[in-house]
Amino acid sequence: MDLLLSLLFGLGVWGVFQGVRMYRADAKLPSDLVVALESGASRTTATGSAIDRMGMRHAPRVLRMMGPKRVDAMRRKLDLAGNPNGMTVDRYAARKAVYTVFGGAAAFSMLANGQVVLAVVFAVYGFFWTDALIRFAMRKRKEDIERTLPDFLDVLAVVVSAGLGFRQAMERVAEKYQGPWADELRITLRQMDMGMSRRQAFDELRRRNDSEQVSMFVSALQQGEELGAPIVDTLIQIATDMRRTDAQAARQKASKAVPKATLLVTSFMLPATMILIGVGFYYASEVDFGTLFGG
Repeated sequence: MDLLLSLLFGLGVWGVFQGVRMYRADAKLPSDLVVALESGASRTTATGSAIDRMGMRHAPRVLRMMGPKRVDAMRRKLDLAGNPNGMTVDRYAARKAVYTVFGGAAAFSMLANGQVVLAVVFAVYGFFWTDALIRFAMRKRKEDIERTLPDFLDVLAVVVSAGLGFRQAMERVAEKYQGPWADELRITLRQMDMGMSRRQAFDELRRRNDSEQVSMFVSALQQGEELGAPIVDTLIQIATDMRRTDAQAARQKASKAVPKATLLVTSFMLPATMILIGVGFYYASEVDFGTLFGG
């Protein structure tokens, strides 16, 4: 059993260190990811590992078990996560298969040794680890975009007011930024270069990002274009509204943190402190409680 665990651990570590290898040609990429890869930035790191290669032959079976609706939902999640490390639905299915098998094998080994708790931990880890990574990437990407967007709009407003057109200003400012938001802008600009209308390209930008601020930016931009409002005033107003929304969200988060901290103190820290004080008094008093109770 110990030999099996060592083998599984060694394969997992080897797969991680093999992750730096590029194998973009190993899988057929969907058209939206191809555009992202050609645009360059955070979506372009289409890397793979030995784990992916091991599970790629089982990916179609996993996708069939998931069903069309779950596959579409996962494709949507990967879009929101920014296709971390170039992950496609096929690569997700490959990793799901391998980690599930590894987790199941380790769980069976632990169960055979009577370690029920560790068996459950390994089984849960193997089945949910890939999904947990995607959820983490979704949350981090959303936070990065929402943190960058207000400052980007301020700079864009300055560049537009200097005389450049909106399209040229976007290209110029996007070149100076790095990260998820710059990546999304490059994809949007590339789509417009390929003949997509500006409105449709920004609708696609909103679809790729489950962010209220991105939706606010696209809606305000389209409404300003329809009403003929000055683009500079629109950008400044959007940035101001976003900062106000961020401030309100921060206050709400802080207000929720106080009850949680109070609950933590009253539930754990206060009883632990009382026990510590009581034990200290007991040892300091040197009283034989046996004689007090007639022992």
